[in-house]
Amino acid sequence: MAAATTSGGGEHASAREEMRAYATELAGALVPYASKDGARIRLGVNIAHHDDTAADLEGYARPLWGLAPLAAGGGDFAHWDLWARGLAAGTDPAHPEYWGAPEGVDQRTVESAAVGFALALAPDRLWDPLSGAEKDRAGAWLTRFLDAGTPDNNWNFFPVMVSLGLDRVGYAHDRDARHARLDRLETYALADGWYSDGPAEQRDYYIPWAMHFYGLIYAALAGDEDPARTARFRQRAGEFALGFRHWFADDGSAVPYGRSLTYRFAQGSFWGALGYAGVDALPAGEVQGLLMRHLRWWRDRSAATTPGGLLSIGYGYPQPAVAEQYNGPASPYWAMKAFLPLALPAGHRFWAAAEQPPPELPDTLVQPPAGAVLLRSGGDVTLLSGRQYSGWARGGPAKYAKFAYSTRFGFSLPAGELGLVQGAYDSVLAVSDDSGEPVHFRVRETCEDPAASGDSASGGERLDEEGTVRSSWRPWADVEITTWLTAAAPWHLRTHRIRTGRALHTAEGGFAVDRDRGPTAREQAAGRASAVNADGDLSGLLDLPAPDSAGAAPAREGRVIDLLPGTNVLVRRTALPTLLAHLQPGEHWLRCAVLGAGAAESAAWQDTPPAPRY
Repeated sequence: MAAATTSGGGEHASAREEMRAYATELAGALVPYASKDGARIRLGVNIAHHDDTAADLEGYARPLWGLAPLAAGGGDFAHWDLWARGLAAGTDPAHPEYWGAPEGVDQRTVESAAVGFALALAPDRLWDPLSGAEKDRAGAWLTRFLDAGTPDNNWNFFPVMVSLGLDRVGYAHDRDARHARLDRLETYALADGWYSDGPAEQRDYYIPWAMHFYGLIYAALAGDEDPARTARFRQRAGEFALGFRHWFADDGSAVPYGRSLTYRFAQGSFWGALGYAGVDALPAGEVQGLLMRHLRWWRDRSAATTPGGLLSIGYGYPQPAVAEQYNGPASPYWAMKAFLPLALPAGHRFWAAAEQPPPELPDTLVQPPAGAVLLRSGGDVTLLSGRQYSGWARGGPAKYAKFAYSTRFGFSLPAGELGLVQGAYDSVLAVSDDSGEPVHFRVRETCEDPAASGDSASGGERLDEEGTVRSSWRPWADVEITTWLTAAAPWHLRTHRIRTGRALHTAEGGFAVDRDRGPTAREQAAGRASAVNADGDLSGLLDLPAPDSAGAAPAREGRVIDLLPGTNVLVRRTALPTLLAHLQPGEHWLRCAVLGAGAAESAAWQDTPPAPRY
């Protein structure tokens, strides 16, 4: 996807056509995989926890998040007849391609939202071609989802999307039922425009690409009917936008963090929804630039798609380890949510504004609701995580509870449980109580007593150092580790207070560096470790003295470890600078400065980093 021009005259048309072309390309690649009557699109073997029929429905429904806006904005797509036939077949209990009815908490409920959304935006393409009997069956199928069982989280929006679609096509249903769902969703609201994804600790991309995304669609389509609620949705989205832009690097990439990373450029869908709902928290040209740079970054990563143009399970490349237990072959097509602004006419201010370059933002932003600090340096973004964790997402500790996540270096998922090479322990302190050579390590999995700068901590203590998050964790009952993470651009600083009743081996990792980019220069010495690849990307850790040298451990051994391939979410093979130490029972302090930088910032490795207060 070529970049739009950024100097006067016609740039809005270029960006809009650019997005149209990408949406059409992605959807068109699915057509050969459709069933005879279009209700099922099967892209591969389904290993998700839902049945194959639900996985095939994903293949049909998820492209509608992009196709419906394309149609609503007057864009062409040559295969709408296939999707209309599919709706008729998939909702006909007598047809062999019938999708089935929801049973309990069912994946079909998720996909019904895309169908409802498509009816709301493009009924002329999907509903009007059906016969009267086909419309009756389709409407009856959709109404089953209005009272379907849902988890207590963003799923409550799915029946709301269905109701909006039924509204648009004039199919009678209980319109009041959606208000109870919306009331429950509003109880998840937090400060600064944040929500939690239900009564849980998750404050991840489900907030922009689900909670805000659906709320803004509701605001745009039902604002006249429910003005007070939709005003709240818009206000929260405007507040959220001010902080969420800090999650995006200057090149358009977003911080890889949390579950469902295989949805890729759904990360940027919030920006399109902001424009669609007419929220003016940021200049239209800035919002357009945030979304278009993000889409171009993904479009240019050819490894994210198969040779046939299909989105793969993975993130930066096909990587099944990234998948959640609910990800089927077509799950990545939630990315099509990013195409929502295609519903807007060419003259809308979202498109008419000149695309703006990345905004000038401060080096550090603390986001207490997320328990995160965003650090900017050299155009890159690092997220320091001090609150969130997940006990049920596949790979939850790696996706939520590492210390740092980077737009340049990503993060790594373990490939096994034996040793440092398999464990891929970047941006963590891994601890082992093995006797002899350590093999079995534990890392932070939960975050107890979390606090962020300027936010009251448990027990009334406050963190006074700017840009700091803190939490405690217990790998064993007799081991307590309290960790402080502080932004000090381009560095970040880590302090660990370890109170242990047993001897421990420790291994603290920096960022994992791509070792396929030519020879990697390595520094492995007492108290320091670094790796630099041929592109100049540098990762390094430097031991710092403990406070007043109380409980100070000897200088740790620096080592660079080649991790197993396929562990990092951005690149396939990496090298990891690591600091190693052995601790006896008692209280110990470990401190280090960590640098992850591109070539332009890597000279900072020769400087003296600031000392943390903690």
